Amino acid sequence: MHSATETEAPAAESSEAEFTIGGMTCASCAARVEKKLNRMDGVTATVNYATEKARVVFGPETGVADLIATVQKTGYTAEPVHRPAATPPPPPAPAPVTDTPNVTGIPEATETSESTGAPETLSTPGSADVPDSPTVPDGPATALASLRQRLIVSAVLAAPVVVLAMIPALQFDNWQWLSLTLAAPVVIWGGLPFHRATWTNLRHGSATMDTLVSVGTLAAFGWSLWALFLGDAGMPGMRHGFDFAVSRTDGSSTIYLEVAAGVVTFILLGRCLEARSKRKAGSALRALMHLGAKDVAVLRNGAEVRIPVARLAVGDRFVVRPGEKVATDGAVVEGNSAVDASMLTGESVPVDVGVGDCVTGATVNVSGRLVVEATRVGADTQLARMARLVEDAQNGKAEVQRLADRISAVFVPVVLLIALVTLVAWLLATDDVTAAFTAAVAVLIIACPCALGLATPTALMVGTGRGAQLGILIKGPEVLETTRRVDTIVLDKTGTVTTGKMTLQTVHTAPNTTETDVLRLAGALEHASEHPIAQAVATGAGERTTTPLPTPEDFANVPGLGVQGVVEGRKVLVGRPRLLTEAGIGVPDVLSSALTEAATQGRTAVAVAWDGEARGVLEVADAVKESSAAAVAELRALGLTPILLTGDNRAVADSVARVVGIDEVRAEVLPEEKAHVIERLQAEGRAVAMVGDGVNDAAALATADLGLAMGTGTDAAIEASDLTLVRGDLKVAADAIRLSRRTLAIIRGNLFWAFGYNVAALPLAAFGLLNPMIAGAAMAFSSVFVVTNSLRLRSFT
Repeated sequence: MHSATETEAPAAESSEAEFTIGGMTCASCAARVEKKLNRMDGVTATVNYATEKARVVFGPETGVADLIATVQKTGYTAEPVHRPAATPPPPPAPAPVTDTPNVTGIPEATETSESTGAPETLSTPGSADVPDSPTVPDGPATALASLRQRLIVSAVLAAPVVVLAMIPALQFDNWQWLSLTLAAPVVIWGGLPFHRATWTNLRHGSATMDTLVSVGTLAAFGWSLWALFLGDAGMPGMRHGFDFAVSRTDGSSTIYLEVAAGVVTFILLGRCLEARSKRKAGSALRALMHLGAKDVAVLRNGAEVRIPVARLAVGDRFVVRPGEKVATDGAVVEGNSAVDASMLTGESVPVDVGVGDCVTGATVNVSGRLVVEATRVGADTQLARMARLVEDAQNGKAEVQRLADRISAVFVPVVLLIALVTLVAWLLATDDVTAAFTAAVAVLIIACPCALGLATPTALMVGTGRGAQLGILIKGPEVLETTRRVDTIVLDKTGTVTTGKMTLQTVHTAPNTTETDVLRLAGALEHASEHPIAQAVATGAGERTTTPLPTPEDFANVPGLGVQGVVEGRKVLVGRPRLLTEAGIGVPDVLSSALTEAATQGRTAVAVAWDGEARGVLEVADAVKESSAAAVAELRALGLTPILLTGDNRAVADSVARVVGIDEVRAEVLPEEKAHVIERLQAEGRAVAMVGDGVNDAAALATADLGLAMGTGTDAAIEASDLTLVRGDLKVAADAIRLSRRTLAIIRGNLFWAFGYNVAALPLAAFGLLNPMIAGAAMAFSSVFVVTNSLRLRSFT
């Protein structure tokens, strides 16, 4: 969100709040609320019709109560969204659990006010607390039930009216009076929400979509009453046919009861379908928010005590049994298991965890018993942060949507003017009051800015929600525009293309020496060292041998060279080749070749000797992730040129680039120079995306046109990025760009339909080529089409 308050108050003095807006029925409503809020001093507001929320940044001279009052003066309701503090207070003494409060710092769905249809929250007006984590209501369920009830009753009553009007053969004597009896409740009671909103808007000197519906249907109904009671339409034996276009007839014998009842019913149907579709659009985020556990078995003085998750504090230790959800983010302090993180990361294969490994709240323990120490709780957890990022993206607006909002804001007054001009023009051209009236009513009813208002936010809701399910977090709608433009993608090596961990790659042995012996003796000695390379050798040896590693004796560290000791009665040396040279041990030709090959490949060579002879060479390197080569191929298929960027030496960088299929390498780049590399590429006219995971990547991620951060990386990198890939898999980067481009394509398709519909439909109605009832059906289903088109993103894989 852009801020207009920078010149009026320092950024540090501004506050941000979020409100649920009740009473909005179309995009022009959202535009009006947004316009009124932005007219306040020091206020910048964004109102989203699809999410029915307002995000407001305001200065110290403005309070939350002032913002609520402004919304209410505009004719709508506003309730602050209540969010918990990021760090809850320490839990009180254990007490019996009487309920199952919410889980990861994300509030449950809010209740709905029956009187206003606006969600009610726990916060009080005037609270200026800045929200910390999102809350997404399940939707105004009571209002939706009321809407459905009106629709059913109206449809039952309107159906005979429409059938009698469209099929003259069914018209019996005095059929028109039965139609009036059935249509009156539909127009008055069924259309009451439109009439009530119209009256409210008129009192505030404005007009919305409801104005067009109300004026159009009441005009048709009023004309029918005049024709029935004062004209000839009430005479027994009266008959008239149905035309899809405007027909010229005697006005005193023409009734429009089917138009009045049919339009109300069609628009109620459209609103009902739209409301249901909007609920589906937000279902992914609601599912994300309800993932967490409800209660947890926390350890108190060695005993397990079950408490609500909301009372967990950092440092608490809790038990997770097989099949249970991990209560919050933490580190394993006891036990081994496999954890299913598919609902958070999209990764279908459970991940093995043991002591020292980190686990994320809402993931599922598949096998063994774990004891976990909480490291993050409440709004600090990864689940809460994911939901916050997703909702922030859904509440934002792309530039193209701002244009649509501006059009919606002036659309209704323009339509009213067009309807008036249509009425006058027909009267002057034909002197036919009936035809003029019918054309003017069709203009009022066909116009629908709702499709414009729903085009972007519904696609964003579905796209970002689906992304969250796949482990892709899109920070805002402007990101989508950027993904279309990027043509170059810069990949950090360590932790992005590679695992970021040293691993044992290859074992070379001298004649008459087995690989098992080299691994057992070298692994045993290295197991006693804390050096990363030593640990890589020890881990690799443990994985490749079938028996436990022996325990070394007389272990000693040789600074800068390696380690030595006695293993199973043999004096063993493990380390740099120089360690063997200084010990007077020669290296045979076969091992010398291995040392040369390792240096060429950019790998670290570890020499092994015992009993005065060189026995083997171990190659250790930062392993390339299994999916990296396939990911690079997918990125190329998207039209992106990959570049490998690393601070490592040229040999290592070239070796990794060859493995994954990258032609262009920038090696030996200092951390502070990474952003300069991005700037130089941009100066060449390239639109650059950057994928990284470390603190040293943060500046480059921020400098790039599109920053993608590995979710397994640092907070600094994630904060600086535009897209976060929750799973540390480079293939997800290609998925993220595909999803973003697909979402943008859906938005463009929606806007093309919405603009095209209005551009085509208004002239047809003005020239008398649309019956008002057909116009009403078309208008209602234009919004449904836009939302349904957006829902196609739910199937993205």
